[in-house]
Amino acid sequence: MDWTPTISELSGPRYQRIVEAMEADIAAGRLVRGQQLPTQRALAKALGIDLTTVTRAYTEARRRGIMEARVGQGSFVSETSARRAVDLPHPVAIDLSMNVPPQPLEAQLDERIIAGMEAIRAQSGLTAHLNYQPPGGSAHEREVAARWMRTRVPHAHADRLVIFPGAQTILFNLLAHLARPGDIVLTEALTFPGIRAAAARLGVKLVGVAMDDGGILPDALAKACRTHKPKAVYLIPTLHNPTTATLLPDRRSAIAKIISDSDTVLIEDDAYGLLDRSASPIANLIPERTYLATTLSKCIAPALRVAHLVTPDGGSQREMRSYLQATVQMPAPLMVALVTHWIETGIADRIITAIRSEAIGRQQLAQRALKGFEFEAEPAAHHLWLRLPEGRPDVAAHLLRNGLAVVAGEAFTVDGTPPHAARVSLGAARNRAELTEALRILVNALHRPADIRQIV
Repeated sequence: MDWTPTISELSGPRYQRIVEAMEADIAAGRLVRGQQLPTQRALAKALGIDLTTVTRAYTEARRRGIMEARVGQGSFVSETSARRAVDLPHPVAIDLSMNVPPQPLEAQLDERIIAGMEAIRAQSGLTAHLNYQPPGGSAHEREVAARWMRTRVPHAHADRLVIFPGAQTILFNLLAHLARPGDIVLTEALTFPGIRAAAARLGVKLVGVAMDDGGILPDALAKACRTHKPKAVYLIPTLHNPTTATLLPDRRSAIAKIISDSDTVLIEDDAYGLLDRSASPIANLIPERTYLATTLSKCIAPALRVAHLVTPDGGSQREMRSYLQATVQMPAPLMVALVTHWIETGIADRIITAIRSEAIGRQQLAQRALKGFEFEAEPAAHHLWLRLPEGRPDVAAHLLRNGLAVVAGEAFTVDGTPPHAARVSLGAARNRAELTEALRILVNALHRPADIRQIV
């Protein structure tokens, strides 16, 4: 609690100078997440100013999300820039159902958005990005994105890349392009609910392929390809949603060969690939047969609505730009400009590094809290896949009655009997304190005797 800001060199009202000094010291590492700050009275005395000025400064710091007050404990540097949700449905108090990245203070998202927009304004003006732009991004924006992706995907080039407003739009447009109503697309037996929603809307039939703890089974995929002659195979090979499985290299090679031998194409959902860069996309083995979809939704923030699609060739790139134009015209130009600036300046990688580090810390917290229970997890994943106790079909409902939302296994099941499991999204908690409370509720529910039921 020995922090005393230097405000004499700053301009503006004193309360603003205190807040700006706090932001600067956080950015420089002189203040760290969770560090306790002086009491308002102590800081007023140290600076020789009146108490109301410090009170106003602390109020503004809380409004900006850089400081939080804990009842009976004092004021602390925030762990996160996320604010408490105001529109959670009753009775949800803590929502671990959305698989989103955490917003650690080290990512400096608020500050970097403001600085990025200022850089764009200085370079070209903001209004230059308020008109129609080329569908799929300008040549410069696509080249910047392709150059960034080439560290993981060597065949990524601007003439094979399309910038979309989010991965869900990619999936919908790819299904519309590759399949017709009644056609079959293969997926893992458990898969992303977004592909299920898109397929249902388009009348495309999904068929699930058996998995084990390592992901989709190559022999089962080969058999399904022979049986169903699918128009495409949709896979999440890295940090699979919901099971967190990451395919090993030999299984990736086997799957690539099966897709080639079956004369079909792969839709590779690489939503989590930037969190585990050691996993080489299957697209690198069969680039001529793969549509590789990446997104910033899971490694920076969902509402940026910026995703990249690498297509098999120039012709399919032009086709996908045409589909994009016909459905939503273009991604939001200001968001694409911001992301392009972040990529060019290295800021995107720094944000991802901070978010990956926070994801690792949250997984470690969950490992300790859930010791003794059966679950699947990976160090950098935003979620874990929790096996629920047998004979306890009401665990998810019981959690909801206690204010905690998770997603039960049926949301991910393509066909067959849903697993008695739930996806727990660790990144959705605002901070580690909230996550700790959520895990406490979860553990209590798992320990709850099977014969206790709610009286209605």
